[in-house]
Amino acid sequence: MESKLRLVFFGTPEFAVPSLRTLAAQSDFAVVLVVTQPDRPAGRGRELQPPPVKVLAQELGLPCWQPETLRTSEAQARLAAVAPMLAVVVAYGKIIPASMLSVPRHGFLNVHPSLLPRYRGASPIQAALLNGDAITGVSLVVMTPELDAGPILRQFAIPVAPDDTGATLSARLAEIAAELLPDTIRDWLAGRLEPVPQDDREATYTRPLTKADGRVDWSEPAELIERKIRAFQPWPCAWTTLGSRRLILLRARLIETEIDLAPGCLSVMQTAVLVGTGTRPLALETVQPEGKRAMSALDWWRGARLASGTCFE
Repeated sequence: MESKLRLVFFGTPEFAVPSLRTLAAQSDFAVVLVVTQPDRPAGRGRELQPPPVKVLAQELGLPCWQPETLRTSEAQARLAAVAPMLAVVVAYGKIIPASMLSVPRHGFLNVHPSLLPRYRGASPIQAALLNGDAITGVSLVVMTPELDAGPILRQFAIPVAPDDTGATLSARLAEIAAELLPDTIRDWLAGRLEPVPQDDREATYTRPLTKADGRVDWSEPAELIERKIRAFQPWPCAWTTLGSRRLILLRARLIETEIDLAPGCLSVMQTAVLVGTGTRPLALETVQPEGKRAMSALDWWRGARLASGTCFE
């Protein structure tokens, strides 16, 4: 154990799972502590559910700590007690206090799913999709007290596929982060990497998403709404309402048609349900009515027995 690099891993969601699994498998690393967020209520029964990183830590037999806050002297003492040489943060979901950054001998290394300094903050994957970016990527940075502003050790860019969703793009970036981490850590500690400062003048920022962000404004352009439907999967999902009932929008496509519809108003074709937007109609393909399973938009239309001209609120 003493001949290995003692790591503490901070992470919470599914995005962090490949990185933890990969680091735990390295023969020259020892993950001495996994720090993740507390169990939270989830599902219809609102039962407490462990975060994905906790589930993996237990599977691997790694010690797991779930503090409500890191902003206490007790939390800092707990980290110091395991004598880490390095801490790795992958989508932990909470700010690491500045006073904690100096506890590991070699500080903190942070994984961020964007090409920094673009899209600092909480929702970079969704931002890349919403803005229609052709490329995005992963940045590995030395953590500093400023949000995602530390010097860059390594970056890797990938193309954004036309049909990418928040879920598919996140999964690809998570695997890339896991592949980059081990050698980046070794090269950084061996002095083979020169940290490159970020240009703060080029920085853009994102914020945490809420369920309200998923509500579709049908007066917006069709292209933006289609991107929102993809970007907001699996959270917070794009949605609209009809007769006070929520309808989650899971898939749509841009089409060329002579049909003219007011924003939010519906019409049905043989192969598609169309909805008007601020520019041109959008074809709905897959939806999920409130309290029901996902289904084709045509099946939803038939089951709801709607008439052409019906409009979303």
